[in-house]
Amino acid sequence: MAVVLLDHRFDGPGNAPTVLLLPSPGAKWSMWEPQMPELTRRLRVLRVNLRGHGGSPPPPRGTPTLADLGADLLDLLDAHGLRRLSVVGCGLGGMLATWVAAAAPDRVRRLAYVAAGATAPRSCDWRGRAARVRSAGMAAVSAEATAAWFTPLFAERRPDVVLRMAAEFEGVTADGYAAYCGAVAGVDQQRMLAAVRAPALVVSAAHDPLLPPAYGRRLAAGIPGARFRVVPGAAHLAGIERADRVNELLMGHVGG
Repeated sequence: MAVVLLDHRFDGPGNAPTVLLLPSPGAKWSMWEPQMPELTRRLRVLRVNLRGHGGSPPPPRGTPTLADLGADLLDLLDAHGLRRLSVVGCGLGGMLATWVAAAAPDRVRRLAYVAAGATAPRSCDWRGRAARVRSAGMAAVSAEATAAWFTPLFAERRPDVVLRMAAEFEGVTADGYAAYCGAVAGVDQQRMLAAVRAPALVVSAAHDPLLPPAYGRRLAAGIPGARFRVVPGAAHLAGIERADRVNELLMGHVGG
């Protein structure tokens, strides 16, 4: 499948080490805004929108594999002469981070995950969701897809954030989101983890119903020397709900 040129942007000092931030499918690079003030103090931050998200074109016909989606990232790094950098992946974006770290270990300096796992959540029929999105649009799955993103307490306190993120989800192209649902369906990266050489940090959210801490523990156990931490008081988008703690952990790992 052809490589797609991803919509992307750089922030932070141009001569600093680079960190690539990979969003969870269904969210855009804006999900990382709470991390930007901290990360850009020491790092050059590269954010991307995945295929069919934001300004990135939708995927060509057919369902891409994780290798196809990873090739988009490697092509982007080559285009900017980025030979070595850190990678942070959120949610199912963490599976892309694993693919890059295993396929191109010499290019990944440090690796971090936020609310991720080595497998897609078995609680969801990903192929079925992809079919529904293609037939009825993003609004048809918006409520169920975003229900895991925030705790009820945060939703009560910050309904503006919840509504904004739901609107961003519904603004993603159906083909773009469905492509990721199809790409991760049935994938198990547990054996791939042994090929990861970068020092890794796995951060799970205590109240994440989509990828609960058990997924993070299994992910960390498969990566040699990986550290595992749980962030209390947060659901799936822990980087928004508990930006204070997530920022502290990320800066301690990739910001040195």
